[in-house]
Amino acid sequence: MTAETQEQRRAREQRRVLFDSIAELYDATRQGYPAEIADAVVANAGLGPGAAVLEIGCGTGQLTRQLAGRALNLTAIDIGAAMVQAARRNAGDATARFQVCSFEDFADSGPFDLIVSATAFHWVDPSVGLAKAARLLRSGGWLALLTTGERYPEPLQSRLRDLWIRYSRQSGEWPGQPAWLTALRNTGLFGEMVEANHTRALRLPSETVVGVERTRATFLSYTRQDQAAFTADLTALLEPASHIDVLQETFLAMAPTAA
Repeated sequence: MTAETQEQRRAREQRRVLFDSIAELYDATRQGYPAEIADAVVANAGLGPGAAVLEIGCGTGQLTRQLAGRALNLTAIDIGAAMVQAARRNAGDATARFQVCSFEDFADSGPFDLIVSATAFHWVDPSVGLAKAARLLRSGGWLALLTTGERYPEPLQSRLRDLWIRYSRQSGEWPGQPAWLTALRNTGLFGEMVEANHTRALRLPSETVVGVERTRATFLSYTRQDQAAFTADLTALLEPASHIDVLQETFLAMAPTAA
């Protein structure tokens, strides 16, 4: 993985702590992960009762609730105290353990049968992430990394992209694949990778869509004035529709530690 510049590191460290301030909105509007993806993670990793699992960046428990109740020895961590509090409530599993800390500062020595991170691994220091995960996994243990995102119907999708570009004051380039994906494919720390894609159609209230967009790190990094203006412009884009058709696209990449 290409080393971070000082500016990239500073932006990552500043932005990854912003979510805790909007934990309630995040919990209310962010959509959970499909059960099929959680089932694929568990099946591919060959997990049975008592398997040791670490979730990195659990947020308010969008994936945690899918892992809970499977008789796993589950530990979930997040850098935000409010996020962890919500995740503990949402998991509904008294045996799951939660800890407020970053993966970089996580002190448990493992070993784990599975380490999983859902739309959060890009917040981990790239000089630490894969190497520490490999070190904490047992021989043949699995690392599973997920991303998820929303795709709206046209012309809303293009108009929303233009809105983000305008308020972010950047070029028209849209982010590509996560840096960790290339690193996972190229590192010698893990074996052959398994990939899966899942798409599901959702119909969300317009106010939920506004909430989802307001929980993105880019939005949270805006000034209050720009946040208010962006919200007004987004609300106008959605009017007069009461509900919006959305495709939730989830991608899974997982690989065992190298033999």
